[in-house]
Amino acid sequence: MSTMGESLTGQQPAERGANAPSGHGGAATRRGLRRHRDLLALDDFERHARRRLPRMIHQYVAGAVETGSSMQASRTALDNLQLLPRMFRDVSDRNQSVELFGKRWNAPFGIGPIGGAAFVAYRGDAELARAAASERVPMILSASSLIRLEDIHAINPDAWFQAYLAGDQPRIDKLTDRVADAGFETLVVTGDTPMLGNREHNERSGFSMPIKITPKVVWQCAIAPRWTLGVVARTFALHGAPYFENTDAERGPPMMSKLKRNTARRDELAWKHVEAIRKRWKGNLVIKGIIAPEDARIARECGADGVLMSNHGGRQLDAAVSPFELLAETIALKGDMKVMIDSGFRRGTDVLKAYALGADFVFLGRPFIYAAVIGGAETVRHAVRVLQSEIDRDLALVGVRRLTDLSPDYLRRVAACAAPVSTGA
Repeated sequence: MSTMGESLTGQQPAERGANAPSGHGGAATRRGLRRHRDLLALDDFERHARRRLPRMIHQYVAGAVETGSSMQASRTALDNLQLLPRMFRDVSDRNQSVELFGKRWNAPFGIGPIGGAAFVAYRGDAELARAAASERVPMILSASSLIRLEDIHAINPDAWFQAYLAGDQPRIDKLTDRVADAGFETLVVTGDTPMLGNREHNERSGFSMPIKITPKVVWQCAIAPRWTLGVVARTFALHGAPYFENTDAERGPPMMSKLKRNTARRDELAWKHVEAIRKRWKGNLVIKGIIAPEDARIARECGADGVLMSNHGGRQLDAAVSPFELLAETIALKGDMKVMIDSGFRRGTDVLKAYALGADFVFLGRPFIYAAVIGGAETVRHAVRVLQSEIDRDLALVGVRRLTDLSPDYLRRVAACAAPVSTGA
């Protein structure tokens, strides 16, 4: 794996040019500079990617279920906490590297699983994997990916695999064995998809699986030629029809066919299956989709090495509580288990808030696939560095050198500025 060890040796993103494009020099560097000059924050990546995508594809990524309240709740929960900076602290030797599952990562955040990434950006999963390997951050491959998990592991041996499982132990065992045989060290089992959420935005925009060729879809594709030619046509020409490669041990159906993925019996998945996976799987086991602290406790008792608190980015249950609201309570029950979190994180200050409450890691999804749409792995690397640069700056401004120096003492609630945030104990 290609690694960049600057932050491990004390040199921080700002010192190595966190916002610099990662082209190889000359014309490539100049193109990267032009492409990235307006990409100053993670929200900028969506604005630029949206111009390149058909509305249905943008909505597939950006949309939330029903009213969108669970996605909004994630932002509200983060915004309701503010940072309390301390002055006259020596913050000259800042370092944001983090150890997680026996590996040292250059940043306290990673790239979360993004289903269908290769249909949004050309070879999206591979581009994300390359960028993650280069920047030395973890990347989670979605079971709904369109590139074989074995191929992604060859690109990035430190990638994790996220599974959507049915309550069918023989199917689970076969997929678990395939993931292990491919060399993955971390398996992420998602628990918040007993059935697909009510994604009305897909029907309104014309997105379906498989995509139906309607006048609306034809028009959207016609006015987004960079996606139609640069993603769809290029994929078919160079790699053939995309398949759901990793939902089971065997290859799934083509994405564009009338055949459907085998999603039967997902509503039967239960803790007993997690216990069976723990007995069979020898690597790190992470349970994703946890919101209730009690579920985190059960996951720990089942032998999980970590939980990834998540409301699926607002894409499953509308009106679901933000996982950030319950982070402190979950931390109080973690024991030796790692507690990670996603949903709604966009700024360096968001990441600091999570670590101040005791989180072990943060994941983000949408901004990185938007970056892949704009410029593949090069722009994903730029997105990583943008967030690293923010975190480096924010550490200094808050008055700490390390993320582990943060605590609830550095937080205040907007509605009750005088009271420190409870640790959940």
